[in-house]
Amino acid sequence: MPTVPEIPNLIYYAIPFFIITLVIEIIISHKKKNNAHTLKDTSASITMGLGNVFLNILAKTLVLGALTYIYLNFRLITMPFSWWAWVLIFFADDFAYYWFHRISHENRFFWASHVVHHSSLKYNLSTALRQTWSGSFMSFIFWLPLPLLGFHPVMILAQMSINLIYQYWIHTELIDKMPKFFEAIFNTPSHHRVHHATNPQYLDRNHAGILIIWDKIFGTFEPEVEKPVYGLVSNINTFNPLKIAFTEWIDLFRDAFKSDTTLSNKFKYFLKPPGWKHDGSGMLSSDLRKDWEQKN
Repeated sequence: MPTVPEIPNLIYYAIPFFIITLVIEIIISHKKKNNAHTLKDTSASITMGLGNVFLNILAKTLVLGALTYIYLNFRLITMPFSWWAWVLIFFADDFAYYWFHRISHENRFFWASHVVHHSSLKYNLSTALRQTWSGSFMSFIFWLPLPLLGFHPVMILAQMSINLIYQYWIHTELIDKMPKFFEAIFNTPSHHRVHHATNPQYLDRNHAGILIIWDKIFGTFEPEVEKPVYGLVSNINTFNPLKIAFTEWIDLFRDAFKSDTTLSNKFKYFLKPPGWKHDGSGMLSSDLRKDWEQKN
C-alpha cells in the first residue's frame, strides 16, 4: 500500500474564489448593461450549487466506498503518489469525464440529472454553480476503472475536484477567445458556450472537461461561430430549485409508465436519448442537427 498524503477537499477551498469572481462578473456585466445576470436566475443557480455541496457530503461516502472497494480488492497494479502518476491520472480522469458528460447528453437517465446544469437561459459564472442534486449518487460509475488501474481513491477524488474547479472559469461571456494554441488543446469559454447552446449545429457538442482534444478525437467538436442561444431545446421556465432539480425525473417516469407503452419501451425511455418517444412523436437533438445540416 502506498503512503497516502492528506489532500483537502479542494472544492471547499475554491469557494471564496468562486464568490469573489462571481461578484466581479456581476459588477462588470452591470456596467456593460449586457443583461448577463438577473437576480432570480443567479439566485436559482447559487441555490442549486449550495444544495449540491450539501448532498455531495452524503454522496461522498458512497463514492469513496465504491472506489476503495475496487482499489483494495481488484486493482491490477498499484500507482504511487509520484509526479508521473499524477500526470497519468490527469488524462485518465479527463477521459472518464468526457464519456460521463457525453453519455449524460445521450442517455435520458443520466440527462435527468445533468439537465439541471443546462436549464438556465443565461451563461455566466453562476451557471457553473447550477449543479445536480441527484447526479453525484450515480455519475461516479464512470470513474470505477481508475481504481481498477491502481489509482488510489484519494488521487481520483482530488483530480475530479481539480477538473470541476477548472471548468468554473469557462462559464462566462466576458472572455472571447484564448490564444490559438490554448484553444487547440484546452476547453475554453468559447468551446463551452457552444456546449450550452441550443443552436442546432451546437447541440451535444464539446463535452470536454479540461482537454478539448477528446471532442476532436471522437467527432463531437464544434467551433463557436454563430452567437449561442442558451437553455434547453424545451425550456422548463422556472426558478424554483425543486422544480429545476426534479422536473425531468418526474417527466421521465411519467413517460416511462404511460399505460400505452410496452415493457420494452418503458426501459427504452431510460436508455434512449432525451426527446425519444415510443410513438415517434419526439424530436432528438441529432435530428435537429441533421435538419440544420441539410438546410445549410
